[in-house]
Amino acid sequence: MIHLHSETALWFLPFVLPFCAATAFCDLAMMRIPNWINYGLAAVFVSVGLVAMPTWADYGWHFLQLPIGIAFGMFCFYGGLMGGGDAKFIGAAAPFVAFGDLALMAIVFSATLLGGYATHRFAKYTPLRQLAPDWKSWNVGYKFPMGFCLGGSLVAYLGLAVAFGQ
Repeated sequence: MIHLHSETALWFLPFVLPFCAATAFCDLAMMRIPNWINYGLAAVFVSVGLVAMPTWADYGWHFLQLPIGIAFGMFCFYGGLMGGGDAKFIGAAAPFVAFGDLALMAIVFSATLLGGYATHRFAKYTPLRQLAPDWKSWNVGYKFPMGFCLGGSLVAYLGLAVAFGQ
Protein backbone atom coordinates (compact mmCIF):
# COMPACT_ATOMS: atom_id res chain seq x y z
CA MET A 1 0.00 0.00 0.00
CA ILE A 2 1.29 3.41 -0.96
CA HIS A 3 0.81 6.02 1.74
CA LEU A 4 0.71 9.09 -0.51
CA HIS A 5 -2.85 9.93 -1.54
CA SER A 6 -3.53 9.37 -5.23
CA GLU A 7 -5.17 12.80 -5.56
CA THR A 8 -2.09 14.44 -4.06
CA ALA A 9 0.21 12.59 -6.45
CA LEU A 10 -2.05 13.53 -9.35
CA TRP A 11 -1.74 17.21 -8.40
CA PHE A 12 2.05 17.01 -8.20
CA LEU A 13 2.84 14.85 -11.23
CA PRO A 14 2.25 17.34 -14.09
CA PHE A 15 4.30 20.02 -12.31
CA VAL A 16 7.14 17.68 -11.28
CA LEU A 17 7.50 15.92 -14.64
CA PRO A 18 9.16 18.81 -16.54
CA PHE A 19 11.71 19.34 -13.75
CA CYS A 20 12.54 15.63 -13.66
CA ALA A 21 12.93 15.55 -17.45
CA ALA A 22 15.21 18.61 -17.28
CA THR A 23 17.22 16.93 -14.52
CA ALA A 24 17.77 13.82 -16.61
CA PHE A 25 18.67 15.79 -19.75
CA CYS A 26 21.03 18.22 -18.03
CA ASP A 27 22.84 15.48 -16.14
CA LEU A 28 23.25 13.39 -19.28
CA ALA A 29 24.35 16.33 -21.42
CA MET A 30 26.44 18.35 -18.96
CA MET A 31 27.02 16.08 -15.93
CA ARG A 32 25.48 18.69 -13.69
CA ILE A 33 22.05 19.57 -12.38
CA PRO A 34 21.53 23.35 -12.43
CA ASN A 35 20.28 24.96 -9.24
CA TRP A 36 17.19 26.37 -10.98
CA ILE A 37 15.85 22.83 -11.35
CA ASN A 38 16.18 22.11 -7.64
CA TYR A 39 14.75 25.49 -6.67
CA GLY A 40 11.85 24.97 -9.08
CA LEU A 41 11.13 21.50 -7.74
CA ALA A 42 11.09 22.80 -4.17
CA ALA A 43 8.85 25.70 -5.26
CA VAL A 44 6.40 23.22 -6.78
CA PHE A 45 6.01 21.51 -3.43
CA VAL A 46 5.73 24.78 -1.50
CA SER A 47 3.05 26.19 -3.84
CA VAL A 48 1.13 23.18 -5.18
CA GLY A 49 1.43 21.41 -1.84
CA LEU A 50 -0.79 24.08 -0.27
CA VAL A 51 -3.64 22.79 -2.45
CA ALA A 52 -2.61 19.17 -2.91
CA MET A 53 -1.87 18.01 0.64
CA PRO A 54 -4.92 16.72 2.50
CA THR A 55 -4.17 18.54 5.79
CA TRP A 56 -1.91 21.27 7.11
CA ALA A 57 -0.22 18.68 9.31
CA ASP A 58 0.62 16.56 6.26
CA TYR A 59 1.97 19.63 4.50
CA GLY A 60 4.15 20.47 7.50
CA TRP A 61 5.54 16.97 7.89
CA HIS A 62 6.32 16.69 4.20
CA PHE A 63 7.89 20.16 4.22
CA LEU A 64 10.13 19.06 7.11
CA GLN A 65 11.52 16.34 4.85
CA LEU A 66 13.15 19.02 2.65
CA PRO A 67 15.97 19.94 5.08
CA ILE A 68 16.28 16.29 6.14
CA GLY A 69 16.62 15.28 2.48
CA ILE A 70 19.24 17.96 1.89
CA ALA A 71 21.19 16.77 4.96
CA PHE A 72 21.04 13.17 3.71
CA GLY A 73 22.10 14.24 0.22
CA MET A 74 24.99 16.30 1.55
CA PHE A 75 26.11 13.35 3.70
CA CYS A 76 26.21 11.22 0.53
CA PHE A 77 27.98 14.02 -1.37
CA TYR A 78 30.69 14.43 1.25
CA GLY A 79 31.05 10.66 1.33
CA GLY A 80 31.82 10.72 -2.38
CA LEU A 81 28.71 8.78 -3.36
CA MET A 82 27.20 11.46 -5.62
CA GLY A 83 27.57 14.95 -6.97
CA GLY A 84 26.32 18.12 -5.34
CA GLY A 85 23.45 18.59 -7.80
CA ASP A 86 22.25 15.06 -7.09
CA ALA A 87 22.36 15.76 -3.35
CA LYS A 88 20.33 18.96 -3.78
CA PHE A 89 17.84 17.16 -6.01
CA ILE A 90 17.28 14.56 -3.27
CA GLY A 91 16.52 17.38 -0.86
CA ALA A 92 14.12 19.09 -3.27
CA ALA A 93 12.39 15.78 -4.09
CA ALA A 94 12.08 14.55 -0.50
CA PRO A 95 8.83 16.40 0.34
CA PHE A 96 7.01 14.61 -2.48
CA VAL A 97 7.60 11.19 -0.89
CA ALA A 98 5.44 10.04 2.03
CA PHE A 99 7.58 8.97 5.00
CA GLY A 100 5.85 5.58 5.07
CA ASP A 101 6.93 5.00 1.47
CA LEU A 102 10.68 5.34 2.01
CA ALA A 103 11.22 1.58 1.60
CA LEU A 104 9.18 1.61 -1.60
CA MET A 105 11.15 4.62 -2.83
CA ALA A 106 14.41 2.77 -2.16
CA ILE A 107 13.16 -0.12 -4.28
CA VAL A 108 11.97 2.19 -7.06
CA PHE A 109 15.31 4.04 -7.03
CA SER A 110 17.28 0.79 -7.06
CA ALA A 111 15.34 -0.51 -10.05
CA THR A 112 15.64 2.84 -11.84
CA LEU A 113 19.36 3.02 -11.11
CA LEU A 114 20.00 -0.48 -12.48
CA GLY A 115 17.91 0.18 -15.57
CA GLY A 116 19.36 3.63 -16.12
CA TYR A 117 22.94 2.42 -15.75
CA ALA A 118 22.38 -0.46 -18.16
CA THR A 119 20.62 1.81 -20.66
CA HIS A 120 23.34 4.48 -20.47
CA ARG A 121 26.18 2.00 -20.87
CA PHE A 122 24.38 0.21 -23.72
CA ALA A 123 23.85 3.48 -25.56
CA LYS A 124 27.42 4.60 -24.85
CA TYR A 125 28.95 1.60 -26.63
CA THR A 126 26.54 1.31 -29.56
CA PRO A 127 25.64 3.51 -32.53
CA LEU A 128 22.86 5.04 -30.36
CA ARG A 129 25.57 7.32 -29.01
CA GLN A 130 25.50 9.20 -32.33
CA LEU A 131 22.04 10.56 -31.47
CA ALA A 132 23.69 12.82 -28.89
CA PRO A 133 27.44 12.73 -29.63
CA ASP A 134 28.27 15.81 -27.54
CA TRP A 135 26.91 14.60 -24.20
CA LYS A 136 29.52 14.94 -21.51
CA SER A 137 28.30 11.78 -19.74
CA TRP A 138 29.83 9.61 -22.47
CA ASN A 139 33.38 10.68 -21.58
CA VAL A 140 33.64 10.94 -17.79
CA GLY A 141 35.13 7.53 -17.04
CA TYR A 142 33.51 5.66 -14.19
CA LYS A 143 31.18 8.52 -13.22
CA PHE A 144 27.49 8.16 -13.93
CA PRO A 145 24.77 10.84 -14.38
CA MET A 146 22.64 9.86 -11.40
CA GLY A 147 20.15 12.67 -12.06
CA PHE A 148 18.96 10.54 -14.98
CA CYS A 149 17.75 7.97 -12.44
CA LEU A 150 16.76 10.34 -9.63
CA GLY A 151 14.28 12.19 -11.86
CA GLY A 152 12.93 8.93 -13.22
CA SER A 153 12.49 7.55 -9.72
CA LEU A 154 10.42 10.51 -8.56
CA VAL A 155 8.18 10.33 -11.62
CA ALA A 156 7.79 6.55 -11.23
CA TYR A 157 6.92 6.91 -7.54
CA LEU A 158 4.31 9.59 -8.21
CA GLY A 159 2.88 7.46 -11.03
CA LEU A 160 2.59 4.49 -8.70
CA ALA A 161 0.96 6.71 -6.10
CA VAL A 162 -1.58 7.95 -8.67
CA ALA A 163 -2.43 4.35 -9.56
CA PHE A 164 -2.22 2.68 -6.14
CA GLY A 165 -2.22 5.45 -3.51
CA GLN A 166 -4.68 5.78 -0.67
